[in-house]
Amino acid sequence: MADKLLLSTAYFPPAFYFRLIRDADIVFIEREENYLKQTYRNRCMILASNGVLSLSVPVTKGVRLKAPVKDIKIDYSKRWQQVHIRAFTSAYGRSPYFLYYSENIFSILQKKQHFLIDLNHELLQECLALLDINKCINYTSSYEPVEIQADDYRYSISPKKEQAFSAKPYIQVFGEAGFVPGLSILDLIFNLGPDAALFL
Repeated sequence: MADKLLLSTAYFPPAFYFRLIRDADIVFIEREENYLKQTYRNRCMILASNGVLSLSVPVTKGVRLKAPVKDIKIDYSKRWQQVHIRAFTSAYGRSPYFLYYSENIFSILQKKQHFLIDLNHELLQECLALLDINKCINYTSSYEPVEIQADDYRYSISPKKEQAFSAKPYIQVFGEAGFVPGLSILDLIFNLGPDAALFL
């Protein structure tokens, strides 16, 4: 078990993110780092009818180049909530557990949280509850420099990097061409329901 796990904030991150939380003694999420674009901090990957689809939460323009992630505001001038809910419904509406879990998840998406980190926190808590993972999530109070240590995953879990972890295959709604690993935790939850935790 990891002594102290350090993660970035994330929007419906992949299953591996939750496996790390499950196996850690202490979990910290970085809130003082400079915001990074095109990462899981504001995006997720789902499996749709035409393949893997990337969905991102827009953030307000004019954000300083070196703004801490805790200060990043969500841009509601775009109809991203409706787009995401439609995409999730299209991708997972036929999955076995969509009707059981989608209402709570969608109600969180529709709340209009001011800050990205607050939206991510509430979604994280919901997903942890669905996976029956009972862990206290802490947040950093100062930036921790990057060190070579096994429990710092802030920059290694990324849509731009191939993940070096094995995923147990399971049946996916649009998985006719074969199992697609590395998708959002929603893929696992909607397809497997109470058994999702067994596939982390």
